[in-house]
Amino acid sequence: MSSLAPVIGVAMAGEGGVEPGCGCKGIRFCLICEKQNERKINANGQTPQQTRSRFVYEPASGLAVAEGELDAGRSSFPFPGVFLCEDFVSEEEEREMVQQMDLDEWKQSQSGRRKQDYGPKVNFKKRRLKVAGFSGLPGFSRLVVRRMKEQPVLKDFQPVEQCNLDYHPRRGSSIDPHLDDSWLWGERLVTLNLLSDTVLTMSRASTVEPQCTGGVEVSIPLPRRSLLVLYGEARFQWKHSIRREDVADRRVCSTFRELSAEFLPGGEQEALGSELLGIALGFRGVPL
Repeated sequence: MSSLAPVIGVAMAGEGGVEPGCGCKGIRFCLICEKQNERKINANGQTPQQTRSRFVYEPASGLAVAEGELDAGRSSFPFPGVFLCEDFVSEEEEREMVQQMDLDEWKQSQSGRRKQDYGPKVNFKKRRLKVAGFSGLPGFSRLVVRRMKEQPVLKDFQPVEQCNLDYHPRRGSSIDPHLDDSWLWGERLVTLNLLSDTVLTMSRASTVEPQCTGGVEVSIPLPRRSLLVLYGEARFQWKHSIRREDVADRRVCSTFRELSAEFLPGGEQEALGSELLGIALGFRGVPL
């Protein structure tokens, strides 16, 4: 990826001290607002009374394997809809990408995260979006997207949005279990994990073990510089999250999203989708 934009020496914005204030709202909390409120909040959306069956995803077999002695008696099961590619970018490429990100402002987000969004402004509740202000994906992602297409699972992948998130343990960064929108965003969610290892926790209600009031969890280890694709059952039926305790150092990730069928050829909003893709794949973007 030698043709990435030249690196300009700057202080790494994410490596400074804890920023004053935070972006948390409602039930979301981070270490900053917890300290300000002098109280401890459970950042994982769980209560101690919940009992969960825990499994670990094995990329080689595609199985979710029981974790620990308590779950040793439970059988492994197929866990479809996950593709993991280690060492997707080199150390030098990783360094250049993060330095390019740090040239732009990181905006405060919820639960101790900071973000940069390269995508149209969307109101998911009202199902409305604005093209105005959307300038496309950033130039430094052009070769990353081209490399994605070398993987069979991504050969026809056309990202229309890129969201960069910055996590740090000093802020207590995390993201609660959630399902991504499926009105605008399509089949595949693609995430590039940079700067440190982490674990993506997949969760859903248990349909076979009623005593597990907290449902079932499958941990997907994400090595530094790896690429993860969620699709099918893992994308639509399992919530995903990053726990506070799984952020050991600064972590930056870029998540790329494609359009749903409604915005593709033959869909009701085909023309709008074509316009969005034309802008996105021009790779002239600046974060909103």
